[in-house]
Amino acid sequence: MTRRKLPKSIRKYIRLEKARIRCTISDLKEQERRIVELMKRYRSV
Repeated sequence: MTRRKLPKSIRKYIRLEKARIRCTISDLKEQERRIVELMKRYRSV
């Protein structure tokens, strides 16, 4: 059974959010925590 891809609009949003997180937050551990939190939100979709 293959996993369905997320819609293109959600993939674009995630990509932009990850870029925003990387630009605005200098602490690497905080970046990673927020990115993981972001991905958890959309993996269940």
